[in-house]
Amino acid sequence: MALKLSSLVSPSVVRRRLPLVGAFCVLSFGLSNLCPSFNPSSKTGCAQSLHFLPILGSKVGSSVHSTNRIRMEASSKTVPSIVVYVTVPNKEAGKKLAESIVKEKLAACVNRVPGIESVYEWKGEVQTDPEELLIIKTRESLLDALTEHVKANHEYEVPEVIALPITGGNLQYLEWIKNSTRD
Repeated sequence: MALKLSSLVSPSVVRRRLPLVGAFCVLSFGLSNLCPSFNPSSKTGCAQSLHFLPILGSKVGSSVHSTNRIRMEASSKTVPSIVVYVTVPNKEAGKKLAESIVKEKLAACVNRVPGIESVYEWKGEVQTDPEELLIIKTRESLLDALTEHVKANHEYEVPEVIALPITGGNLQYLEWIKNSTRD
């Protein structure tokens, strides 16, 4: 498979895309779901076998052993939080929507990921379009308001708004999400 892949995709493309794919997998599935026997205190746990962990950067790898990691239900200083994916057609639309979301305190942070390509069926035809992905960190309680804001300020007829739960993370970051968003 590696030989076939290398003949289809240049090594530089793989190097540029692999961190994004790894980050997407960790965000989407969570480290504990990718490795059910994962135990952060174990030196022989399967985290050492996750070959992509160093690719994601030393901050992710070192945070596995951090004492600042929490489960969402374990702290009264945080609120249930989510990551929301929204796609937009271009950079300008992404910047405008991201800024309005943060300005309205509907999210603490919006990451803009340029250069994605979406393949989808729309009105009976397969479409392929370049897009930008917005990765939005917010309170779970703001999902309905965020969804309405996206629908009112998006040029798509049916904009993508997909939420995933944040099950744990850096305590200070999760507190920051709470403190940077409206009640």
